Amino acid sequence: MYRPYHPPADPIVVRDLTQQQEEMRTRVRIEPLHAEPTFIAGCDSSFPTPETILSVFVLLRYPTLELVEKVYHVGPVTVPYVPGFLAFREAPNLLKAYEKLQQKPDVIMVDGHGIAHKRRMGIAAHLGVLLDTPTFGVAKSLLTGKFEDPAPTAGSRSPLLDKGELIGEVLRTKDRVLPVFVSPGHRCDQANATRLAVACTRGYKLPEPTRLADHWAEQFKKEIR
Repeated sequence: MYRPYHPPADPIVVRDLTQQQEEMRTRVRIEPLHAEPTFIAGCDSSFPTPETILSVFVLLRYPTLELVEKVYHVGPVTVPYVPGFLAFREAPNLLKAYEKLQQKPDVIMVDGHGIAHKRRMGIAAHLGVLLDTPTFGVAKSLLTGKFEDPAPTAGSRSPLLDKGELIGEVLRTKDRVLPVFVSPGHRCDQANATRLAVACTRGYKLPEPTRLADHWAEQFKKEIR
């Protein structure tokens, strides 16, 4: 993902975004899924230029993972990059892409963190609250917390802890490949987040919903050039 250099954030902006995250955090619900999903979506955003953001949703039938829909939206970047507040930069455009789906998903896998975030408000939690839809995050890198490496075989996992609190699981999706970080976002719990991440893995590091969202983001970039 292209992320250009940005100067230090305005302290007033950081304060306001922090307050918004703290308010949204009170609306997050970590709970089991109410039913087995029929459709699961994956989403991802990228920045073709410093001024534009491209957001993608793919919709898959579950559990076959047949691709049903793929949509995207391109818009202007309206919020500066501030570490820990990525959701405010990406979510508005993701919502516009989501609106283009003809069939809405039962659960969304987000390329990023859920509650595995300093204020428990990663982009998966943020998006879930805005849509009031079950979400969970599958991230490629650590944002916060401590863990021990899971065993080197696919399917191995270890807890991701922050001061003793379980905020996610570290999941090895492919033998001897760096793990991913799975955490619930909203209206989903850790057990279901990890179970679906495993069930959607097809031999790649990333589970199919976010892998295909990333793949189609690259394809759609070619259309807008």
